[in-house]
Amino acid sequence: MEKTNLKVMGIIGIRSGSKGVPNKNIKLLAGKPLIGWILDKAKKSKYINRLIVSTDSQEYADIATSIGAEVPCLRPENLATDNAPEFEYVKHMLECLQNKERYKPDIVVRMMATSPMQTSEDIDKVIEILIKNESADSAVIISEMRQHPYKALKIIKDDKLGKRLVSYFGESGREVTPIDRHSYVKAYVRSNIIACRIETIINTDSLTGDNVKYHIIPQERSIDIDNEIDFSIAEILIK
Repeated sequence: MEKTNLKVMGIIGIRSGSKGVPNKNIKLLAGKPLIGWILDKAKKSKYINRLIVSTDSQEYADIATSIGAEVPCLRPENLATDNAPEFEYVKHMLECLQNKERYKPDIVVRMMATSPMQTSEDIDKVIEILIKNESADSAVIISEMRQHPYKALKIIKDDKLGKRLVSYFGESGREVTPIDRHSYVKAYVRSNIIACRIETIINTDSLTGDNVKYHIIPQERSIDIDNEIDFSIAEILIK
């Protein structure tokens, strides 16, 4: 597909308060800051014509700009907590750009530093879905779940039997026994890239809206770095 005249803004959020791995978003992965991997892929997109990073840290902002992103304004502290919805930092940046520059993108592509294995082609695919399908509110990259949700278990307190293990979706211990997994309808997990129209954000107060399309990628490209083990796995895959 040819390049479009649409204003397509990529945005990546990197708050500085990671607790599992301190400074996770700028920690070196195979010799490059983690944020650098997705930034490099976004810079090679055929469609993204503005690349923004949202962060609450000037140190992080300096690293992002050195790699080729813009940081038009810093994120306020209340939008950089563990519980702050990610949608809010996207909305904050859009308001910042509107107030400072009267800039309003047609399509917003929300990416994450913690997904270093995704490709420029993955990014372009979800943008193309929106370009081709005018009724789509958004397009999301997904991959098949490694463990099906039907396998999930929980521990409950039982007045007669004490604490015991049951299916996550009920209270029967008999359902802890595996059943034929081939009978499960395939389940997918969001793999951290969402492309949406600006109207979706304005009209639905969300990044996805109601008519959500998708692009499926292999599990090895969907790794989401959350701890030191994930860093080690990603380094092996990169090498």
